[in-house]
Amino acid sequence: MAGSVWVCGASDSQEVPPNFIKLEKDTYTPDVMAASDCMLGKIGYGTASEALAYKLPFVFVRRDYFNEEPFLRNLLEHHQSSIEMIRRDFLAGHWKPYLLRALTLQPSYDGPTNGGQVAARILQDIAVGKKCASDKFNGARRLQDAIVLGYQLQRTPGKDVGIPDWYSLNGTEIGAHPIIENTEKVKTAELCCEDFEILHGDLQGLTDTMAFLKSLSGLTENELKNSEVQSRERTAASVLFDWEKEIYVARAPGRLDVMGGIADYSGSLVLQMPLREACHVAIQRNHPSKQKLWKHVQARQLESTGVVPVVQIVSFGSELSNRAPTFDMDLSDFMDGDKPISYEKAREFFCQDPSQKWAAYVSGTILILMTELGVQFTDSMSILVSSAVPEGKGVSSSASVEVATMSAIAAAYGLNITPRDLALLCQKVENHVVGAPCGVMDQMASACGEANKLLAMVCQPAEVKELVMIPSHMRFWGLDSGIRHSVGGGDYGSVRVGTYMGRKMIKCAASNLVSVSSTSDAPVQTDDYKEKGRDVVKSEASMEYLCNLPPHRYEAAYSKDIPEIITGDAFLEKYGDHDDMVTVIDPKRSYSVKAPTRHPIYENFRVETFKALLTAANTDEQLAALGELMYQCHYSYNACGLGSDGTDRLVNLVQEMQHRKTPENGGPNLYGAKITGGGSGGSVCVIGKNCLQSAEEIAEIQQRYKAATGYLPIIFDGSSPGAGKFGYLKIRRRLTITE
Repeated sequence: MAGSVWVCGASDSQEVPPNFIKLEKDTYTPDVMAASDCMLGKIGYGTASEALAYKLPFVFVRRDYFNEEPFLRNLLEHHQSSIEMIRRDFLAGHWKPYLLRALTLQPSYDGPTNGGQVAARILQDIAVGKKCASDKFNGARRLQDAIVLGYQLQRTPGKDVGIPDWYSLNGTEIGAHPIIENTEKVKTAELCCEDFEILHGDLQGLTDTMAFLKSLSGLTENELKNSEVQSRERTAASVLFDWEKEIYVARAPGRLDVMGGIADYSGSLVLQMPLREACHVAIQRNHPSKQKLWKHVQARQLESTGVVPVVQIVSFGSELSNRAPTFDMDLSDFMDGDKPISYEKAREFFCQDPSQKWAAYVSGTILILMTELGVQFTDSMSILVSSAVPEGKGVSSSASVEVATMSAIAAAYGLNITPRDLALLCQKVENHVVGAPCGVMDQMASACGEANKLLAMVCQPAEVKELVMIPSHMRFWGLDSGIRHSVGGGDYGSVRVGTYMGRKMIKCAASNLVSVSSTSDAPVQTDDYKEKGRDVVKSEASMEYLCNLPPHRYEAAYSKDIPEIITGDAFLEKYGDHDDMVTVIDPKRSYSVKAPTRHPIYENFRVETFKALLTAANTDEQLAALGELMYQCHYSYNACGLGSDGTDRLVNLVQEMQHRKTPENGGPNLYGAKITGGGSGGSVCVIGKNCLQSAEEIAEIQQRYKAATGYLPIIFDGSSPGAGKFGYLKIRRRLTITE
């Protein structure tokens, strides 16, 4: 491009291209901005306010974990003053299409230019609870959410965070995706069939699916022009699809971990309930030459040789979190010569930009299908992701995205993948592409679950035993602690390492016992007993899954020799590797071993007992026994180091509710609770009678938790079919003459 680029703040040693001019460090940046045609940089209060004041087009690159960015970005876009540059393009020097677009902008800000006064007025209005607009994406609401996010980021891991009353009294939780429940929205959703012709599949009466189709119908240019809400994600999504062609839609729910949890990677039986909240993914495949492309992708295509298939993804809900709403890549980026790239390279690729790392859960499914099944993708893909499963709550938001995405891709490309196999492939996405060492129960529950049933599965690696109908007299709820959970976190990973260390120690000890039992010094025993005992120890020496060791054998032969803690280097020196493909031992770190080893052994026994009790007689004793097993699981999590103040508080509130009711006043309605999934925050699962009084007590716990912490927990109540039971929809928009 003609002209020059003025660089502010460059160091003396920093080299710049020939047409770049380094300015002196004491240069007054606003003066330079006023004399420029457009500006390229990172978003901030100063750059945003100056861009507005000078009506200067601003090309910006996202900043990681800058709380106020959503508010400032929305402000700039509202006044047609900015364009976001993808970080990959920034680092590669692919600037031209962004700069050309910036020069076509017509900034429209005509308000006061004293940014301090403007910001102070907004803060003042929020502090006193003044409502600025009904739109949840307005600038004031975004700034409000940013402030609360700041509180959360400052929280010490595992500790509660106090959120100001003015926020918690003024709207829904940050990061929560409201479920379509009110009558007006449901009636609107029911009209979706008028907008789309359903060529395959069944809505199954799911109002969230109806609402998703209705949101799809609002993405045409005519609909957006008539809409008051024109968020960046909806604008980007409006050019994703060719409405004259088929679109494939899949749905996958989150899950409530009733029993099993972290014992899944040790081979335990688990009991999982698919939630009402789900993720929808719509996908359309097109020949690369006919694919609708975003402008910066068009420019990139012009610079390449030939037509290259691309993937373009829009993620709804990004406005309430620190992630970019769009992602795109050439499918050739997944190839290394004539073979798919390694999973390690894929992880590095998605980690380049933290704001777009979420795309690994979506695009990663493509690489897994290429690598594991040899699928060749020659068409371009347009993918829209819309999830009502809230993130960081311990209810498998990531698994629902993976399962829904892979299900939609399988439908669009005619791939016949069973729900079980699909779940195993999605686990590989999380383990190898995302880099989170999770077990398989989340993906299995999302793919294979059924409404109002518990998926009983043995994780060796993924054998569905049966679907257990939840007895009509009992009910399960989830309560969110407000403390963000992530299976990619250090606590979860270190506990998994400790568990595999314990398994290796037990196998080595069993091998030694086999050697001892064959010597003449062994205790005098009958030949029959010695032979059977030797067989038992031999099986333990070759044990693949820790949960196959019964608790009595653990206590009798191995418990006393498992250390509480061991350093990584000490373990590696004595035992070698811990034989886990998805975690690595840090030699300089100390690992808890005894509690992580004991937990899955006893948890498997608790889950087996829980499953057996589900079919027992309908008595208070049955519910009390089930609740006791849940409590034991909860405190075993704590012993492993995976508890949190928030989840403990919720469990304690359930106990208070339970014990304040005596047989004389009708007895308890709630009977037990436990932390779920990977622990370290997230949600708790509560068991109780299926009655109005139980629901009232759950609501009371919600309010008491809010009074103590300032956070109003999300209540998960209800169930829905898994992705396999839902199948897929094949739809085509009914085009009108005006369109």
